[in-house]
Amino acid sequence: MSDHVFTPQAALAAVGRPLPDGVSVRRLNADDLEAAQALSREFQWPHRVEDWRFGLAHGQGVAAVRDGELVGTAVHWPWGKQYATVGLVVVSPHMQGQRVGQHLMHAVMAGLEDRTVLLHATPEGRGLYERMGFAITGEVRQHQSLAAPAQLVALPQGQRLRPLGRNDAPTLVALDARAAGMPRETMLRQLLAEGETVVLARGGEALGFSIVRRFGRGHAIGPVVAPDLASAQALIGHWCSRYAGKFLRIDVDAAGGLPEWLEAQGLPRVGTVTTMVRGGPLERGPAVGGWALVNQAMG
Repeated sequence: MSDHVFTPQAALAAVGRPLPDGVSVRRLNADDLEAAQALSREFQWPHRVEDWRFGLAHGQGVAAVRDGELVGTAVHWPWGKQYATVGLVVVSPHMQGQRVGQHLMHAVMAGLEDRTVLLHATPEGRGLYERMGFAITGEVRQHQSLAAPAQLVALPQGQRLRPLGRNDAPTLVALDARAAGMPRETMLRQLLAEGETVVLARGGEALGFSIVRRFGRGHAIGPVVAPDLASAQALIGHWCSRYAGKFLRIDVDAAGGLPEWLEAQGLPRVGTVTTMVRGGPLERGPAVGGWALVNQAMG
C-alpha cells in the first residue's frame, strides 16, 4: 500500500481553486464503507459492502465529506513501484457539477506522479481524465446474466483443466503479473484463498487460470489468464456450466474476441468503459495473456 497521506490541502494545491462550501477531503477509511456502498447504489453499482472492503484492503482512498455526509470517493491501488490503478470514483448526484470529482482525482493521484496509472472511464468522467493527462488505449465490455451451460471448447492435445493445486500459487501470481502488466501478488493470493480457481495445465505446468468469486448480484469471473482465445473460452465456459442458472458477470477486453463468444453463450453486453493510461506504455490484455479483469476499478 502507498504510505503518503491524503489531505484537503494537497487537493487544493493540486487543483488550484477552493473546494465547494462545506466540503472537505480526507482519507477514506473502513468506517466509511457502508456510506460508500449506499452512495454507489445511487448509480446502480452492484457493489456490496464486502466488495468495497476488498478494494480498500489493497489500496488507499480519499473521501469528500459535507456536513458529516460522504459525498464522494476515489481509490488508488499501487502495484509494485512502477504502476497503479485508480477507480471507485463516485460523486453524489446533488454535488455534481461543483468540481468535487476533480478535487478527489487530484488528491488520489498525489504521490503517483512517477507511476504508470490505469483506469476505466465512464463517458461522464472521460473528459476530466483526459485533462489530467490520461490517454485512451482501449475498451472494456461488461457482460452479465443468468449463466447457461457453455458450449464445449476443445483444448490442444495434452492440455486440460484441473482444480487449484497446493503449490500453484507462485506460478499463478507470476502468470497474473505478466498478463496484467503489473505485480498484484497480495490481491491475487486473497482471490485464490477466497474464490474458486480452475487451472489450465499441460503435464505438470500451469499455463493459465480463472477465478470466480462472490461479487455484486451474484458471482464475477476474473481474472482470466490464458495463452490464447480458445483456452480463455474453456476457462470461462467451465464457470458458465458450473454456475448455470446463477448470475454471472465478467469484464473483458473489447478487442480480444471474447465479447462475441460471450453473447453466443447467453451473457449479453450490458455496459462499456474506456481504458485510459497516464504514463506508460502498459503491456497488458489478451496480447500478453490477460482476458478478463478482476473488476473495472482495480483492473
